[in-house]
Amino acid sequence: MARILIVGGHGKVALLLAPILAARRDEVTALIRNPAHADDVRAAGATPFVFDVEHEDRAALAQVIAGHDAVVWSAGAGGVDPERTKAVDHDAAVRSMDAAADAGVQRYVMVSYFNARPDHGVDPGNSFFAYAEAKAAADEHLRASDLDWTVLGPSGLTTASPTGLIDAAAESSHTVSRGNVAAVIAATLQDPSTIGRTIRFNDGATPIVDAIRA
Repeated sequence: MARILIVGGHGKVALLLAPILAARRDEVTALIRNPAHADDVRAAGATPFVFDVEHEDRAALAQVIAGHDAVVWSAGAGGVDPERTKAVDHDAAVRSMDAAADAGVQRYVMVSYFNARPDHGVDPGNSFFAYAEAKAAADEHLRASDLDWTVLGPSGLTTASPTGLIDAAAESSHTVSRGNVAAVIAATLQDPSTIGRTIRFNDGATPIVDAIRA
């Protein structure tokens, strides 16, 4: 049994992840910004904790993280505007990494996206540019940290039923079901061979536990 903190606990992937973790008797705390989302989180098997990661400081976040065994970052600004994208997808994410270190919680799993990298190639005029910049910089901060990190890079998300099968060797982004993403996160938390690695994946034909194994 592990104590897992999900940041962005009311997201679509997070609500699919919580039942997987709860079914294996992990204790799951889900950070949410809106108290109205608490019942959805409870129904998924997690304990809701109302906390605004965008505006709370590092010390407050460290207090929330303390006592957990792992942090899963699954939050995002949703592409609302460039300033908020930076505030959530970069600034708050980096703050959570530093807070995890302060709290002595080493395991950190970042849910990023397939093509996140400093040379992402997104045109500055594209509305996606702010997100691409924020995610690339946040991922690099995590990789440079002393945390036991894993960066997960799912491809385009779909609502298809999860198959438990992925392709973690593909060189280009296609699609992956949110259910498979949730299952990958859950498997990553149990597989120490994923520490210090970036794993990009699509839906595929290889069982998840085999596909992510180093």
